[in-house]
Amino acid sequence: MLFAFYGLRGGEVRKLRLENIDWEREIIHVSRPKQRKTQEYPLTHEVGVAIIRYLKEVRPCNAHREVFLTLKAPFRPLSAGALVHVTASRFAQLGIESLHQGPHSLRHACATFLLCQGLSLKEIGDHLGHRSSFATRHYARVDITGLREVASFDLGDLL
Repeated sequence: MLFAFYGLRGGEVRKLRLENIDWEREIIHVSRPKQRKTQEYPLTHEVGVAIIRYLKEVRPCNAHREVFLTLKAPFRPLSAGALVHVTASRFAQLGIESLHQGPHSLRHACATFLLCQGLSLKEIGDHLGHRSSFATRHYARVDITGLREVASFDLGDLL
């Protein structure tokens, strides 16, 4: 959900700590290492419920402050490979066939959804934590509506 709703990177989810979730203000604080800053997101009801369920029913009791831990001893924060395995397994359970099935594919899906909702590339880049619009440019290729609009643009007497 953190990948799909917020477009977080795998490393950002792996490093998410218990203190990064402000339950009273309903905010998630995400450390953006590429920007060297923290970005705040509203904690949606669905994500909040899922995290609480995970913390109460799944997460092993442990001194680690990272939210997501391995389920078998020795308990430790998840690796990048573990997140790829978790997302690929979920894709398989849901019968989703895709060339890419890791966490980053959900980040792309988030960006595509935002693009279809009419957000600008600047707004999408801000949401994804990009430092420049250059990093967001490859999401433009899926803007079929925008591409059709450009293709149908009347050049008048310029031809």
